[in-house]
Amino acid sequence: MSPTKKTTADEQQPSPVPAKKVRLNIPAESHPHHAGAAKALELKAGDHEKKYDGDIVRKRTEVEEQVIAKEADAELIVESLPKDDSVPKVDLYLPQSLKDVIFCGHLVTDLDSIAGAIGAAALYGGVPASASKVNSETQFALDYWGVETPKPIEELLKADPNAKVCLVDHQQTSQMNPAIQVDNVVGVIDHHALQSKTIVTDKPIYIDIRPWGSMSTIIGHTFLTHNRRPSKSVAGMLLCAILSDTLNLLGPTTTEWDRLMVAVLSEISGVDDIQLLASQQFKAKSKELATMSAPALVNGDQKTFSFDGAGFHGDIGFAVVETTDDDAILNRIDELLPEMVACKKEKDLSCIFLAVVNIVKLHSHLLLCGPTEHALASKSFGGDVTMDGALMDLGGRVSRKKDYIPVITQVIKDGWKKPMNLGRGLSMVDVTQLGKLEVDPNDPHANVKRIGSVLDSPEMKGKKSCDPIAGDVEEEKKIEDEPITI
Repeated sequence: MSPTKKTTADEQQPSPVPAKKVRLNIPAESHPHHAGAAKALELKAGDHEKKYDGDIVRKRTEVEEQVIAKEADAELIVESLPKDDSVPKVDLYLPQSLKDVIFCGHLVTDLDSIAGAIGAAALYGGVPASASKVNSETQFALDYWGVETPKPIEELLKADPNAKVCLVDHQQTSQMNPAIQVDNVVGVIDHHALQSKTIVTDKPIYIDIRPWGSMSTIIGHTFLTHNRRPSKSVAGMLLCAILSDTLNLLGPTTTEWDRLMVAVLSEISGVDDIQLLASQQFKAKSKELATMSAPALVNGDQKTFSFDGAGFHGDIGFAVVETTDDDAILNRIDELLPEMVACKKEKDLSCIFLAVVNIVKLHSHLLLCGPTEHALASKSFGGDVTMDGALMDLGGRVSRKKDYIPVITQVIKDGWKKPMNLGRGLSMVDVTQLGKLEVDPNDPHANVKRIGSVLDSPEMKGKKSCDPIAGDVEEEKKIEDEPITI
């Protein structure tokens, strides 16, 4: 998955905010934390890296890069807001039709629909509701920010059958809770395309639909345009929702507005470590693995580490999925391996690994998508390999920070280099043949899936991750980087 999204010429960009000069003469160690602790992210190892003990270096994640890049804008925006979440005395235009209404998201409710309902209710003056039971990721955010779970829409409408409703994060009747009467809908706030079964009303209603990565970005932006400061808990909920819907700003629907709002909301909510929050949220989400797509699993908690050894130079991506049911992940290995290859090619990585950790049994397995991964993992961990070389048993090694990266680092420091007679892996395909990521319109969870990849062809599905090459290779080659046409 590409870490950045190219913007079309006609896509409106946030206006640049002049950098503040007032604090430039303050020593770095005295500078307060801003925008998801951007100061804390300015670490010693380099402009785009993060350094750990033992000289282990990883690249900053996309969400860390974006928070740092937009720190000045976020700081200036936040400092211009009122110091609390009270309504300004000056009259501002807000649609009166949304005052005192119920804000409700879609069925199979997710974090964006719950956080959006909570944020909209705080902004416009109404009551948030849930269309169905909240998932584990949403419950994590509610608990983390100390927010009460919105009441079920059925309960609120039972108490007041004629209550007006504003739909958030959807506008199709097929996604609407059946307790809601179309005649009582007075507004829609959404970021999805208008497709079949879009709501039809007899009278004009308030509509706010923007092509952004998250509905919560719209709510956060509206707070700012009306010079309103969301409370810390509301800002935190909106922040978590944007991270969720944009796959930590890596998803194909991510816009500059999403990136800016993550920086702004991080500062308002006082987040100390934006990547830690994103990782904790992903771990909570992974409790419901059946609802997660392959791109979400491969990219959800992935970090990139840079190496410059005598025999190996390059970047290694290392993703981790923590679960109580590792079989649910391992049974999807045929789906995950091609996505790992696609991610490797799109991010220009030398290697990519995905560790599946059973947090109950404290046992893990490592997915190997190619011969280079197989060779490095064999030298580093030496675990039993099954499934035609695609799966290694790591035993009781369960920590990326303590068990995985330090071992790989030491192996590379000791002079490991790619063997000269490696087989041809799936990553032989050219990056242009990997298709693109799109939101699945038929998925109730709005998951992202890969469309049009050559790796999904019948010829490639039957190919092993490490096919051998006949004969010896006389000199070392970067075989995996040579594109072939299928």
